[in-house]
Parts: sequence; structure tokens; C-alpha cells
Amino acid sequence: MSVFDYEWFKKAVFDMTKIDLNAYKEKQMKRRIDTLITKNNCNGYDAYTTLLKTDKEKFDEFVNYLTINVSEFYRNPEQWEYMDKTVIPELISKFGKTNLKIWSAACSTGDEPYSLVMAFSRHIPLNNIKIYATDIDKQVIAKAKVGLYNEKSVAGVPDDLKKKYFTKVGPSYQIKDEIKSRVEFKEHNLLKDPYPKNYHLIVCRNVLIYFTEEAKAEIFQKFYDSLAKDGCLFIGSTEQIITYREIGYARKNSFFYGKP
Repeated sequence: MSVFDYEWFKKAVFDMTKIDLNAYKEKQMKRRIDTLITKNNCNGYDAYTTLLKTDKEKFDEFVNYLTINVSEFYRNPEQWEYMDKTVIPELISKFGKTNLKIWSAACSTGDEPYSLVMAFSRHIPLNNIKIYATDIDKQVIAKAKVGLYNEKSVAGVPDDLKKKYFTKVGPSYQIKDEIKSRVEFKEHNLLKDPYPKNYHLIVCRNVLIYFTEEAKAEIFQKFYDSLAKDGCLFIGSTEQIITYREIGYARKNSFFYGKP
């Protein structure tokens, strides 16, 4: 399957989904897509595009495959501890307990926004917590709304919170409605859609490693523009903002950046 054909395929995908494959690292993404084409017994990109246009299940499978969903609650616990001890108290002292605006971007299957609700619940009443959670993939949003997770996903949740906010269902864990009700899920494309404004905390972790340097720079700039003054961006342990000073961020620690 030639590079020329892949160029054509990228345009076809954009027409169908508004997902811009140019923003992803080409070698990695092309390999994933070629695997899917082979799995579906298609003879090249043309035949696979036809399949995507005519078979909704295959189309959903493709979008799901494009979005990389490796997600778990309280991933990198030491960073969540810094959030608990330092970031949340700072945000509350600056913005109060009742009007905090929090955005979980590229939220995948909901582990992160639900972790945020639980983290904030140690500091403020649940009914004061509202998380705006977005992802490009409507299938993972659907999974997030169900809120059923395997043992590995919830392994990092502090024991008291696991006991309080999860119900065991067979080998799985169902998150309780009182947590689910604090999260509003929406579809959002980080590369194409307008960003919400005046957020006090934006969390986007372990997603941008799959993007090109140009796309990353653009997204970090847009997050900066989305933050309120004194707001904070929390990124993943696999990421860094090389140009943070040029954008205007102040570095709080390795994974937290403020907007002074």
C-alpha cells in the first residue's frame, strides 16, 4: 500500500470524520491502519474506504482504533498527590469552592474526569464539582457514561475512595451515579473545534505524544488561551512543553503549568 494511496486515504478520512491524520506521527498511524485493512480482508485503501462508508460497525471500529485509549484511574499517583496537596488548595484559595471550571480534554473512557471528581471531593462538596469532559471518539464517551471498569483500571484509586464510590459487579467495578452526575461529556476535536474559555484547571494527559511537534505546539497554545488567569494545566508524565516560556506558561513542577 503506497504512500501516494495513503495520502489519498488521509483526505478521504478527513471528509468522513474531520479527523486530520496529518497531525499524527505517520509511520505509527499508517502501521495501525494497514493492520486494520488486512484484518478486514480489504485490498488496499480504496476498498477499505468503501467499507467504512457502507458499514457503520466497521466505521465505528476504525474511529475507535484511531483513538488510543490507554486509560486508568489516578495514573501516576505521585502527580495526583501533588494535585491533592498543592494544586487543588491553590485553586480553591484563588477561585473559591463553588464556581471552579475544570476541563478534562481527550478524556477517553472517563477514568480521568471521574478521578478529578473524586480528588476534588476531598476538598469541596460533590454538588459543587462540575467537570467538562471531551473526547473525539463517541464510542469511548459512551463507555465513559456506562462507567464500568476492570480491576487494572481502578488499581490506583485510593482505598477509601474505591470503597465509597464504586460498586463491585462480578470482576468489574461500577462507578456510582453520584460521581457520574458531576461530569458532562461532549465530543470535541482538539485540532479542529473551538476551545472553551476561562477554565481554572485543564487536564490533558498522555495523548499529545501521538501528535506531531507542530500539532502539540498549537494545542498547548490553545490550552493557554483557554485558561483563566492563575489557571493551571496538568499534562502527562510522557509529555513536556518545550516552548512553555514562549507561550507564557510558568512551570509549577514537571507536569503542572500555570498561567500567571
